[in-house]
Amino acid sequence: MSARTSALDSVVFGVDVQSGDVRGDAPSYALVVLESSAGDDGYEIERDVVTLRKLRRRIADEEPGIVATDNMYELAADKDALVHFLGELPAGTKLVQVTGAEQPEPLSRVAKRHGVPYGKDPMQEAEAAARLAAANVGVEVSAFTDETTVKVARGRSTGKGGWSEDRYTRRIHGSVKTRTREVESELDDAGLEYEREVTEKYGGFSQALFHVEGRPQDIPVSRHRSGDVRVEIERERRDGIEFEPLAKRRDHVLVGVDPGTTTAVAIVGLDGSVLDVLSTRTADTAAVIEWIVERGRPIVVAADVEPMPNTVEKIRRSFDAAGWIPETDLPVDEKQHRTREEGYENDHERDALAAALFAFDDHEDQFERVARKTPPRLDRGEVTARVVAGEESVEAVVEDLTASDDDGGGDDGSEHVERELSAEEKRIKTLERQVERLQDHVASLEETVGEKDDRIEELEGELEESRREERRDARERRTVSRLKRRNDALERDVDERDDRIDELEGKLARLKELWKLDHSNFADVEEKKKGLVPVKPVDEFTKAAIDDAHEAYGIATDDVVFLRNAAGAGRSTAEKLAAFEPRVVLVGDGGLSDMADAVLFDAEVPVGPADDVAMQEVDELAVARENDVDAVVEDWHDRAEQRRKERKAEQLDQLISEHRAETKKEQRRS
Repeated sequence: MSARTSALDSVVFGVDVQSGDVRGDAPSYALVVLESSAGDDGYEIERDVVTLRKLRRRIADEEPGIVATDNMYELAADKDALVHFLGELPAGTKLVQVTGAEQPEPLSRVAKRHGVPYGKDPMQEAEAAARLAAANVGVEVSAFTDETTVKVARGRSTGKGGWSEDRYTRRIHGSVKTRTREVESELDDAGLEYEREVTEKYGGFSQALFHVEGRPQDIPVSRHRSGDVRVEIERERRDGIEFEPLAKRRDHVLVGVDPGTTTAVAIVGLDGSVLDVLSTRTADTAAVIEWIVERGRPIVVAADVEPMPNTVEKIRRSFDAAGWIPETDLPVDEKQHRTREEGYENDHERDALAAALFAFDDHEDQFERVARKTPPRLDRGEVTARVVAGEESVEAVVEDLTASDDDGGGDDGSEHVERELSAEEKRIKTLERQVERLQDHVASLEETVGEKDDRIEELEGELEESRREERRDARERRTVSRLKRRNDALERDVDERDDRIDELEGKLARLKELWKLDHSNFADVEEKKKGLVPVKPVDEFTKAAIDDAHEAYGIATDDVVFLRNAAGAGRSTAEKLAAFEPRVVLVGDGGLSDMADAVLFDAEVPVGPADDVAMQEVDELAVARENDVDAVVEDWHDRAEQRRKERKAEQLDQLISEHRAETKKEQRRS
């Protein structure tokens, strides 16, 4: 079985020093560009010799998926320069060192081990690096975490604004607050985890920081500066340089596949543990194979039906794996019983899981036998793969792998030896490091100066505000005598106005109530005003809409809530509405999701169609007949009782199915 499957789905740059040295004279590089095609070896190849500046420009313009090299310090003089180089890479580009991590192997040895052509010419070495990276060989060099900081801040100073400074400052801080809410909504819609820190200022926010679990290319927010607000995006730095294998998972695994309009795949380890499950309606076979490649090396590909479907057979052949199918199609109750302790989202994932787990059951004794006969220093997964998929004997595989180790992995002894730098080059290198440290220090000082300028600007604003307050106090003192003369008259006017306001507020409340009822389309509203009940509409079934409705007129226990559009709500939104303990939820356009319906049902919140209740909407409120609402509630209770009975029946059926499956399993064992 092939140890690796090519996962080239984007352009790969292979790079090696052609002449010069990045620490001294301006170097030139041998550049090999690999792109998948229908050629003889599956690649379209471009070869060129470029300067470091041109190489960086091509990387920025073409955004390759991988920049591959046998030594990362051929692209940067030291660690700080390497971090700077990594920071300049496009969001989707990886720097890959194909020879390993902290203690890299010679490129010749790695190339020979993976069957990649190798030569000592720089162009041949660059091509070897590109081909190895395209085959998922090597480690990704990273100086940044997968956490990104999104900063929303003022786009301009709140400095001197004359007599309108308060309004000017309030507008800027209000704009920052509005943009903060927009960013928060965009992150929520993308399903990203984040923590928010805000600095509240007069009129809104002066800045907000979002610490997002994701890379910049995964975040639906872009950096920009527009008027009062600026948005900055910066990846979090690691403490040092880290290496991550390009092949995310190298374990040998069993794979179950359920093809169809919805394709499901399950990955199971050699110990029978479920590692991952996927179901998709959009991915083609190639995308499914890529997903499997990222999670392991299949030694068995299984289906739950007989004969093996063509799609499953195609996936099996792509990995040179052994196939597994049952003697007859697996019954549903047996699949349910075998996967009862595993998590899955739908029947397709269940079928893929069942196929993989039943295949493991059939091979479990063989896996244990291989483990007993495999010496500890050998890779048990590799031995198992050759025994199961290659149909070799355990003894023959162990003997072959032992002999390969004794031969030293086929190393031809050719290694790259760094040439000794001259005294002048060493001096230049030392001076360059000093310059870089000084530049970093200058940048730090400039940042400090910028912070102090901001502080000075803020203090000047506070000083100007204090001066304005003193001027206002002076004006107030000049008008004290005039105000005293009018004080008694004004107090009498205030008392009279307060009495008049109380009288008008009571009258206004009565007029609103009469207007809302008298302007109804109910033919009999005049006779049945006492039989009406208020209804509190919510425009959409979202957390924001619920908060808006609650803020506008309050949602309380035993209220009648009307969802104008009930589509799209999930668990947390339904739980938020259920927490108010409404008397009934009337559903308008759209339909409740299964998850929302289940949450409201479990919370014993009655739900019914709004069409069954005659309603009259007035401004932001509405009224409905008490009898119609009672009828909807009673109808829900009837349906709820039937639903509980059906749920109990389903549970009983499941218990019966499990019992039958256990019985059949015991019969097969006997």
